[in-house]
Amino acid sequence: MSVTSPVSTTAVRATGIWKVFNEGQSNEVTALQDIDLTVEAGEFISLIGPSGCGKSTLLRVIADLTHPTKGVAEVAGMSAADARQQQKYGMAFQQAALFDWRTVRRNVELPLELQGWSKSSRAARAMELLEMVQLADFANHRPWELSGGMQQRVAIARSLAVDPPLLLMDEPFGALDEMTRERMQNELLRIRQETGKSVIFVTHSIPEAVYLSDRVVVMSPRPGRITDIIDVNLGSRDEDTREAEAFFAAVTAVREALRGRTSGSAARARVGEV
Repeated sequence: MSVTSPVSTTAVRATGIWKVFNEGQSNEVTALQDIDLTVEAGEFISLIGPSGCGKSTLLRVIADLTHPTKGVAEVAGMSAADARQQQKYGMAFQQAALFDWRTVRRNVELPLELQGWSKSSRAARAMELLEMVQLADFANHRPWELSGGMQQRVAIARSLAVDPPLLLMDEPFGALDEMTRERMQNELLRIRQETGKSVIFVTHSIPEAVYLSDRVVVMSPRPGRITDIIDVNLGSRDEDTREAEAFFAAVTAVREALRGRTSGSAARARVGEV
């Protein structure tokens, strides 16, 4: 599969984002508070923070699946609403959300059907993507015949169907066992390398965030604010990366940031010393 060059514009720009649920009511909840975040084209960003801090809400604001109370989200230089309508992003969730009555290939084809692609064109594109995620041999299987990790690879292939410049991923490996999770992390890095996509990835796992990311965005307990951004400079990743001193230093930096004990600049300095 040919490499897709990243778009020239900034992938995501969130400015002054607030999200208040049930505003003005007795059960009002402020989920996000004054979020500013820029993701460059081709960059891999992880969002990490305690449960309920608004990570998934921020992802949904970027995807135009919920509207911010205040602030503006832009994707690929356009409004989040326009980006959604033009399918400028693909999305993967913790559950693969595949349709059991469709084959694996036809699950991948679904976004292309919605865009009106011809039967032959969408079949060819689906098979190209299944080759990329190493599941071409399972094209005519049903989702329930696949393992959890295989199902997530199908979901990732589907999210790439229309070749969007951005992937939004909400704990896609959270339900997998540790060994499968590590394999899926490597698969995602390989796919990102082949396609040049920008990625925003929500996770509760500090090692996962560090292993995958160029930067880790640390969020506070509700109301969710960005309290730190940790640069991760590990170069190309492989199995040895998880045993490297720089990896452990970055994990410690993110952990300390989550505890509120260090600033991003201090964390980056310590990581850079390794």
